[in-house]
Amino acid sequence: MTFFNYEMLKLIWWLFIGVLLIGFAVMDGFDLGVACWLPFLGKSDNERRVIINTIGPTWEGNQTWLVTAGGAIFAAWPLVYAAAFSGLYIALLLVLFALFFRPVGFDYRSKLADPRWRNGWDWALFAGGAIPALVFGVAFGNLFLGVPFHYDDTLRSFYTGSFWQLLNPFALLCGVVSLTMLMMHGAVYLQLRTDGAVQKRAQKAALFTGIVCALAFALAGIWIAYGIDGYVVTSTQDVNSALNPLAKTVQKSAGAWLTNYQTYPWMILAPVLGFGGIALSLLTASLNKERTAFVFSSLTIAGIILTAGFSMFPFIMPSSSDPVSSLTIWDAVSSQKTLGIMFVVTIIFLPLILIYTSWVYKVLRGKVTVQSIKDNTHTAY
Repeated sequence: MTFFNYEMLKLIWWLFIGVLLIGFAVMDGFDLGVACWLPFLGKSDNERRVIINTIGPTWEGNQTWLVTAGGAIFAAWPLVYAAAFSGLYIALLLVLFALFFRPVGFDYRSKLADPRWRNGWDWALFAGGAIPALVFGVAFGNLFLGVPFHYDDTLRSFYTGSFWQLLNPFALLCGVVSLTMLMMHGAVYLQLRTDGAVQKRAQKAALFTGIVCALAFALAGIWIAYGIDGYVVTSTQDVNSALNPLAKTVQKSAGAWLTNYQTYPWMILAPVLGFGGIALSLLTASLNKERTAFVFSSLTIAGIILTAGFSMFPFIMPSSSDPVSSLTIWDAVSSQKTLGIMFVVTIIFLPLILIYTSWVYKVLRGKVTVQSIKDNTHTAY
């Protein structure tokens, strides 16, 4: 494909994968957040069924964003996919097993009227929402610290860490950012889709998690600025090379993760969007402007994810055991032809997916109420 040169295609796919990650966090993020609130905001069985039915008809479609993002990483960044799924295998399996609770939980939870049966599935759905939200944040935190892997001369990847090393203080803080961000997003969505007591509780829940998210996001930024060494490419990297991460030199230095904000001052818009989105989402939620609050909550997610991406650029997966083995957008990618074909496919099908998704939510818009659950008790989740 010759529409763009190789360097441009690498930048485009860095952007596309960022869009897919944001799309997943926005669309499936409120599903995960709502599930986290299920045992706490629903004080009766009917109220919990209201909460479940706000996401029940659409969660499967939303989760395809995760599958699509994983597939795109495999196709566009094969070295990242291989290194991540080797070194972070246990963490990714933990996410996968937690996600298993979702399909069976939604389908079987209301099949029996036994309170113990239903309460058990409520906590299973909570785990299916909270564990992925936490682990994804922990994974991003470890990227800032560097992942303990390296390549030998034949480009074989070796992971030298353990699962428990991933659970370090900074990574857990990033997990708190991710968890509270999605819980705020889920609470705002509940405020949009419910009424009465559940809506009021969701409004308070959004305020609480929004404040915690802002504080954790700020603390993580301070920690990165003053307590974590970043990575810098110190040689002239061939932006037209592929699958050769060892053809560069990299060093770690204090404050290096903030370098891009000096080189490209416009990138400061990302953290501003993160903090501003939280403030405006909570303000509009308190004024009962639910749709506007949801938009700002979505922008918060975009701002926080973009902050991580902009800070690390051009690194995708830094290596703590051998900085030269760190993977960047220039040397971890597929061939020019592969990126070109994927670009054409994405340009054609991504708008179709967005149009179809918009139509689905237009059809399913409206409030889910306790009365609607009682009127449809045999067909509702």
